[in-house]
Amino acid sequence: MKRSLPRMSRMFRSLEVRAKGPELMDDPAQGGDELREALRHLRRLNRLFAASGRTLYGVARLWEQAGRPSRLTVLDIGSGSGDVNAALLRWADARGVAISITLADRTEEACAEARSYYADEPRVNVVRRDLFALEAETADIVTASQFVHHFADEELPEVAGAMLRASRLGIVIQDIHRHWLAWTAVWLAARLVSGNRFVVNDGPLSVAKGFRAADWERLRVRLRTRSLAYSWRPLFRYIVTVPKTTAPGGGAHKTEAIPFGRS
Repeated sequence: MKRSLPRMSRMFRSLEVRAKGPELMDDPAQGGDELREALRHLRRLNRLFAASGRTLYGVARLWEQAGRPSRLTVLDIGSGSGDVNAALLRWADARGVAISITLADRTEEACAEARSYYADEPRVNVVRRDLFALEAETADIVTASQFVHHFADEELPEVAGAMLRASRLGIVIQDIHRHWLAWTAVWLAARLVSGNRFVVNDGPLSVAKGFRAADWERLRVRLRTRSLAYSWRPLFRYIVTVPKTTAPGGGAHKTEAIPFGRS
């Protein structure tokens, strides 16, 4: 126990900056039944940490800003099995909103899990698609749940820019707050709910690759927009919303990502 304390202390200090190591799920050569099992186990973690409510919070915010339209299309990029979107369907039912959700992921394992999970839900469509292959204005709102932490800091403007191009109203990013309490909780939970190596390895690493307020402030500057809003939500999550066209005080506002290599 005494020997492990210095290691834990070093880990907590390392959370001051975002980790850069790749996750097992980032490797396209890793897949098959083990990956599908990991996606099922991640649904347990999402329920445990109430992930669906955070995405819903962001979508509802943009929906309100857009004037509460009666029809809404949502595209969830890097969706995994897309379980967090079940809350959006219930939310739409309660408000009489005709919603259509597209789940997009680059792996066939994730698409297969999503199709199985939503087999009896006609409002959900599943496509195998990469973020940077999305067409312009594909959906009203483009969401990303625990997805953007897979990218390095210098890639984030391009990631957000691709999401914005694919949206008509704006984007919602839900991701993890980089904090030692969150890291400890996920480290323990991953081992309690799953022995799957993807979950055990990638769960705590996802927290180490997560975000703090300063990271979102830098992204706001790089996107050259005042409309990016972020808020901390319970259970160590951040919700980021970027309306596509509405600027403070009304009127059009263009969100522009700064190309790599420029300050």
